[in-house]
Amino acid sequence: MNNYNPVLAALLAGLFTYGMTAIGAGAVFLSRQPSKKMLDVALGFAAGVMIAASFWSLLNPAIEMSGHLGKLAIVPVAAGFMCGGLFLRLVDKFLPHFHPATEQVEGISTTWRRSILLVMAITLHNIPEGLAVGVGFGAVGSEFSPEAGLGGAVSLALGIGLQNLPEGLAVSLPLRREGFSRLKAFLWGQFSGLVEPLAAVCGAAIVGVAQPILPFALAFAAGAMIFVVVEDVIPESQSSGHGDMATMGVLLGFTIMMVMDVTLG
Repeated sequence: MNNYNPVLAALLAGLFTYGMTAIGAGAVFLSRQPSKKMLDVALGFAAGVMIAASFWSLLNPAIEMSGHLGKLAIVPVAAGFMCGGLFLRLVDKFLPHFHPATEQVEGISTTWRRSILLVMAITLHNIPEGLAVGVGFGAVGSEFSPEAGLGGAVSLALGIGLQNLPEGLAVSLPLRREGFSRLKAFLWGQFSGLVEPLAAVCGAAIVGVAQPILPFALAFAAGAMIFVVVEDVIPESQSSGHGDMATMGVLLGFTIMMVMDVTLG
């Protein structure tokens, strides 16, 4: 691990998760488009992966890192978790974006087209995912977290990459239905994932220069991801009458992410 560069590793992992978003958006080029039922199951799967990653890859390690605080170990974790959710709530309040499940536009008043607002919504989702990947790789081998292994960070990146497939598709398909060409729908769909490498680098850099905040940072990323899951991903997966199948997707995604984290971590 002497030659390990957490920022470079986070960048590569962020590029991987972005690439998976691009692959998902690329499904718009298929001659036969996935059904709404399949998309709802895929979104449920994404929600399950994010929930499992929030605990197994972020909250649980954060609690272990705070063990030296004794009975106060939970304080930085609880504070970070709530701050992550509150941060996303503030961004959600001011950044213009569109919620497909409720057909509502949120944020400050704007004349932007609904298609742009949809891209903004998915981009907003990708910020905590990229941040989580960066913090995960930044924690590897740190003096405050010697038990944090590369395998756990890799499993987190793999899990987020898997759940990015339906997210990319969730952008490109609606844009295609609104009259965009296949190429333009793909380009806007993959564009929503570009924020992940940037957020990953920021996450790794922050914990690299301020390692004592690692428990807080991990919990912050977890809180932000849970906010996204409850605010958007699950409601969208349940909005078209395929609730039972979407719920099974949640369970499958959670199980796969849990197995990956325990096996690789």
